[in-house]
Amino acid sequence: MRKRSVAALSAVLGAVALCGVLPGPGPAAGATAPATSFKDDVLPVFQEHCLTCHQAPDGQGYKASGLSLTTYEGVMKGTKFGPMVIAGNPEGSNLMRLLDWEVSPQLRMPHGAKQLSACDRDAIRTWIREGAKDN
Repeated sequence: MRKRSVAALSAVLGAVALCGVLPGPGPAAGATAPATSFKDDVLPVFQEHCLTCHQAPDGQGYKASGLSLTTYEGVMKGTKFGPMVIAGNPEGSNLMRLLDWEVSPQLRMPHGAKQLSACDRDAIRTWIREGAKDN
């Protein structure tokens, strides 16, 4: 029993460390943490999990919604139904509602796959909170 508890704790701590939640050597006093980057932090998530559907002109998700996740401009343009990202407001952004599965099962993203990891969703959430910049 003890071995299972230690193994479970190790797995949780490893996952938390990967997400950057554990304290560690952070920025020096007075320094600010680097901004979340669209190019380095957000786009790779889209490339890995979303582009099979949300890539113009033939992706099924692109055809259905008009949302292209291949570029910053495509993300910010949104869908034919409206914007997906409200800069500075992840809670009000439809993108986060879909990724956090706060919508009906038919609308949850990604379709037919497991939910994105908390790390991936938090990277996108932080990028939106920081102003959804093209950086």
